[in-house]
Amino acid sequence: MHDYQRDFLALALERQALRFGEFKLKSGRVSPYFFNAGLFNDGASLARLGRCYAAALAASGLAFDQLFGPAYKGIPLVAACATAYAEHHGRNLPWAFNRKEAKDHGEAGLIVGSPLQGRVVIVDDVITAGTAVRESIELIRSLGAQPVAVALALDRQERGLGAQSAVQEVASRFGLRCVSILTLNGLIEALAAPGRAARGPGQLAALRAYREQYGVAD
Repeated sequence: MHDYQRDFLALALERQALRFGEFKLKSGRVSPYFFNAGLFNDGASLARLGRCYAAALAASGLAFDQLFGPAYKGIPLVAACATAYAEHHGRNLPWAFNRKEAKDHGEAGLIVGSPLQGRVVIVDDVITAGTAVRESIELIRSLGAQPVAVALALDRQERGLGAQSAVQEVASRFGLRCVSILTLNGLIEALAAPGRAARGPGQLAALRAYREQYGVAD
């Protein structure tokens, strides 16, 4: 496990953005864990999160030119990632986000920030149904740029309606690479490490059972 993954896990636990128990999902499944990126809701936690995104992208070796955040959750995430990239990886990346509704006055249009061009990475928290990502892909392509990847905080590695996860469906359908700070497999590995088991063997067993029932291969 990389340092940025350890820091992300520590941050998610500190801010209770990652919780364990029984959580009923929109799909009707009862999950033994729940992730809510909205709880990274202060400057310090958002700065740390941005560093984790930037480190994951830098470690991926992916070639890209710009960052894009889908409204609304992706807006603070893309800003934090771009800031961290400039401060810690020496690269000043242009970034942008979309409006939910186009403005017809002043600075008109759907895009706020740098004009979309070149190879674009979409920065989001998780992919569930994949609707926001699909809309982002269509928007980026319509403006003449090329979406090349999605950067996520957490990949649940969980089947959707078919055999693939939502992340895998997006990757295979649109030819995009998915770069995640942490995956369910990585979470289980981290919790199984010496010193982490003290969080409770039942918790780890529940995660493994859920993966066995609903998980997908890497």
